[in-house]
Formats: sequence, C-alpha cells, structure tokens
Amino acid sequence: MVSIDPTQVSQAADTAPVTNKLYRAAWRWHFYAGLYVIPFLIMLAVTGLLMLWISVLSGRDGEWITVTPAGDPMAVSVLSQAAVDAVPEGTLVQYVAPRAADLAAIFRVDAGEDAIMVAINPYTGEVLSEMSRRAGWYDFANDVHGTILLGVTGDRMIEIAASLAMVLLATGLYLWWPRDGQGLRVLVPNLAARGRSLWKTLHATIGAWISIFLVFFLVSGLSWAGIWGEKFVQAWNTFPAEKWGAPLSDTTHASMNHGATEEVPWVLEQTPMPASGSDVGATGLADGVPVTLDTVVAFARQIGFDNRFQLNVPKGDTGVWTISRDSMSNDSAHPTDDRTVHIDQYTGNILADVKFADYTVYGKGMAVGIALHEGDMGWWNVALNTIFCLLVIFLSISGAVMWWMRRPSKAGRLAAPPMPRDMPLWQGAIFIGLAVSLAFPLAGLTLLAVLALDVLVLSRIPKLRRVLS
Repeated sequence: MVSIDPTQVSQAADTAPVTNKLYRAAWRWHFYAGLYVIPFLIMLAVTGLLMLWISVLSGRDGEWITVTPAGDPMAVSVLSQAAVDAVPEGTLVQYVAPRAADLAAIFRVDAGEDAIMVAINPYTGEVLSEMSRRAGWYDFANDVHGTILLGVTGDRMIEIAASLAMVLLATGLYLWWPRDGQGLRVLVPNLAARGRSLWKTLHATIGAWISIFLVFFLVSGLSWAGIWGEKFVQAWNTFPAEKWGAPLSDTTHASMNHGATEEVPWVLEQTPMPASGSDVGATGLADGVPVTLDTVVAFARQIGFDNRFQLNVPKGDTGVWTISRDSMSNDSAHPTDDRTVHIDQYTGNILADVKFADYTVYGKGMAVGIALHEGDMGWWNVALNTIFCLLVIFLSISGAVMWWMRRPSKAGRLAAPPMPRDMPLWQGAIFIGLAVSLAFPLAGLTLLAVLALDVLVLSRIPKLRRVLS
C-alpha cells in the first residue's frame, strides 16, 4: 500500500473549498465516533440476534414446552402446589398461563435467592422441566446486551455508545448526501466498483437505507438506559398512580422484573404499586367469593385475559394480585392489548386497571416500539429484525475494513481524516454540539471529556497526539 504524507493531506484539507472542508470535518467526527461505537454496535446486534432466535425457538421461560391435551386442565392451585413441591423450601411467586391448549403451564417458584421456572403439564400435574430464571442463554445474552456484565458501569458505557451513534448516523448521512450531480444514484450501490470503492458504496448506501430503523432502535433502547431513559424520558412519562385513588405501596412495578430482564410495561415501571388493606376499589370478585389463586385466575378469564397472561401473587401484608399481559413479555403480539390489573388480596376489589389507552403518548410509542425492538409482533417482525441486525454488523465491519484499506502503511498511527484549519461555520458546529449534549447528556459529557483530553493532554504530548491522529 502506498504511503501517504500526513502533512500534504492536512495542507490539502486546509486549502479545500468550504464544502470539502465540511465534508472532511464530518468524516473526521464520523471516524472518531466509530472508534467507540462500532464494538458496541456489533455486540448489540449479535446479542439481539441471539435473544430474538432463542425466544422464537425455545422461549424465554419454557413457554414452548408442548403437552398432549387430555380433557379439562387441572385447577391452577393443584398445578401450583406440584410446582412448589418440586422446589425445596420454595415459595410461589408467579403463574404464566399457557397461550394454547397444547402448551405447558409455567410457575415461578423462589427458594432463597434462586428463582426457578417450573413447567407443569396442565392435564396431569407432571413436572416437565425446571430451570433457573437467570441462568438461561436468553438471560445471559440479555445481561450482555444491557450491561456487558458490568452492572451500572456497563449500562453507562452502552448509553454513551448509543448516544454517540446518533453523531455517527448524522455525520454518515451528511457524507452520503448526493453532491456533484449524483442525484438519486446514491440510493443504489455501485456494484461495478472494486476495492475500497466497493466497500464505500455498500457502506454508504446500506447505512442510508437503514438509518430510520437505526434511529428507532437507538431511541427505544436509550429509553431503558439509566440516565437518558430512567432519569429523563421515563420519569416524565410514568403513569400517575394518584389516578387510582388507592393507597400506595413503597415499592414500584419494577419490583416485578426478574433481574436485568425488563418485563413490566415501560410506562409503569417507576409507578408505585397500590396496596391491599382498604375498602377502596371497583367491584372485582363477587361478594362471598374467597380471593384465592383459582378464583383470581377465573376472574382474569372473565374480564378478558384469554390465552397467555401473567399472574403475580401478593408479597407481604399489603401486596396485591397482579394480572398482566403485554407484548414486551411475549404474552401477546399486539401492544394495544397491553393491560395490567391489580386486585386487593383481602376484598377482591380492583385497585387499578391500566390499559394501552391509558398510557401517555410516549408510553404508547414505547409499548409498540419495544415489541418491534424485540421482534414480538410476528414472523414479519422476526425477519425484519434479523435482516437489520445482520446489516448493522456489516456496516460496522465494512467501516473497519475501509479504514484498514485507507491507512498509510507502517504509519504507526490511527490515520484519522485530517481536520481542516479555518473551519467555516464553527458557530454552527458548537450549536450542534450543545444540542446533542442537552438531548443526550452522556454524549455531551463524552464530547467534553474528549475536548479536555485534546487540550490538556494531547496538545502537550506531540508523539501521543500523532499516534491518535
């Protein structure tokens, strides 16, 4: 590969027309953002594919275990006792109703710190399978996807990557934008090109085509993140528990999540749970009917919870029965069917009944967005997400390949695109930087950290600056 003199390249960049200077500046930011973002995009795409296909092929909690129907199913209380008996010192936490007559019933039984999912044949009471709720491949992939196994630190690192991916996307679209009379030809890759030019045309065209999908996946993912999501967007769009008029518990709906696996509707996660023990609430179970597992399940069927739904049993003296169905938990393929109902454990009254129509506008968007993000809305969604993840992996790899083919041989440096001097419209660049910082705080902090590194460290150590340039 021919060696390139960086001084000549920089001088050429300085004397280039205004448009070319903007192009080179955008290219430089695209390059540096990619250094951090690309490894995370590959990780997110790979783990996303794993979760998608594990869910399709074997399910997340054993819900695809088949049985042979034989008459009427046994009482849920009898099935739950079989599940509890299978786990020494176990306590029933949750019942997951089968979505079809030929599928197993699932119970979550906790024993100490362990959460065990027990699959039961609803016609015979036979224990078909036992699995740790947090030890499956789906949960492992989910933990990597959400935190790279580093807890809060990993969550922040991924949030920075997703935020900077917005910069990567914006600069990439600017680089792709038709100029010099290209017109609509930029929408189709030039397959006659060879070498780096072929990689470039594929990278740019595919990136432009999937840009809208990438923004959607980034925003829906960021809405779960610890800063932009939890502290800003989710906090502003949380369902107001005061609308229920019921006493409130000290715990939130997030307490029903299983580890890093988000199963409670996004708009309810930070909402306090209602508390049992008062006379408030709408009429639920009929007078004189005891509030038991069997009667609550029958009531759930009565008010429209058909096929698969989840029932969480009360925790403690003020706990409530919680009947829920949401597409995010793979209960339904239709987000508009989302519904969460809380029942007083003493009176059987309905303390809360939250449906999709009750969500905020952003909450509705997240209900649909998460279902699309996870591929829960049918085979078309699975196919779309599979293609998208594969294209994201290709974009990431092709970006690295283009850098490898462009770099000067034996240069001993990153060979980043040079930044032109006397950059025009620098005020606009500062405004854009401020806008990004306000919209995505961790991206702003990262940009400030990079600026501080450049001014305080790299400017004082020329050799290190050259290696990173």
